[in-house]
Amino acid sequence: MTQGYCVKCKAKREMKDEKKVTLKNGKPATKGTCPKCGTKMFRIGG
Repeated sequence: MTQGYCVKCKAKREMKDEKKVTLKNGKPATKGTCPKCGTKMFRIGG
């Protein structure tokens, strides 16, 4: 599981339902949701 920063909780958490995506410039990133509050999370760099 990948860690990301939740803006709503203001804490680092493990992402739930994470998916690997590619940005427009070709760099890898990860999208997911916060397991505690359900807010979308995003991490650049895979």
